[in-house]
Amino acid sequence: MENGKALVLLSGGLDSTTTLAIAKEKGFTAYALSFRYGQRHKIEIESAQRVAKQLGVADHRIIDIDLRSFGGSALTSDIEVPKGRLPEEMSSEIPVTYVPARNTIFLAYALAWAEVLKSSDIFIGVNALDYSGYPDCRPEFISAFQDLANLATKAGVERSTKVVIHAPLIHLTKAEIIRKGTELGIDYAITTSCYDPSPLGEACGLCDSCQLRRKGFVEARIADPTRYRISRVSA
Repeated sequence: MENGKALVLLSGGLDSTTTLAIAKEKGFTAYALSFRYGQRHKIEIESAQRVAKQLGVADHRIIDIDLRSFGGSALTSDIEVPKGRLPEEMSSEIPVTYVPARNTIFLAYALAWAEVLKSSDIFIGVNALDYSGYPDCRPEFISAFQDLANLATKAGVERSTKVVIHAPLIHLTKAEIIRKGTELGIDYAITTSCYDPSPLGEACGLCDSCQLRRKGFVEARIADPTRYRISRVSA
């Protein structure tokens, strides 16, 4: 099956890596786009580079933008990353690890490159079932951005084939995502999910993302290859 070119947003994390593998499974020639956006660590970019190389993308671009200029998030300022929170705490409100408008910004860049590539397909690894509750991970947001993409670009106006924003993980649990990626041969040891890893890339084990990742592997009944600094999640 051959589906032409697809632009895939790649953070180097579990979800975006699985999304890239799904795009390739569907027969797309994948082009990966990552961002140095002022996040608190460089491990994420190193993971994205490993994933892009191992999964064999046609091109991998890394764009520099500075969201630290605005801050407003534990990932782009000196706000402390929450640790050891219970599931009910994670689901009670939008957490401080939410980066204002991040997916809107990333998708806008992806749309620009996709138009240059003459691609109608953009993949993003958002998930609406995580406890995080980020507003830019909801189906409503993806649908609205797709409408915008077809109104705001020359390609969207002139083509008979409209731009499609693919979010293949949006209704999957973390365990289902891990099972799918494992079926596709992903080595999750090369991915990074932690919000606050050590300089050597060890996951903290206690941030929301680490807890969700570990829980997903347990529920999927698949060995977790992640190196955690903290061996147990808080009860």
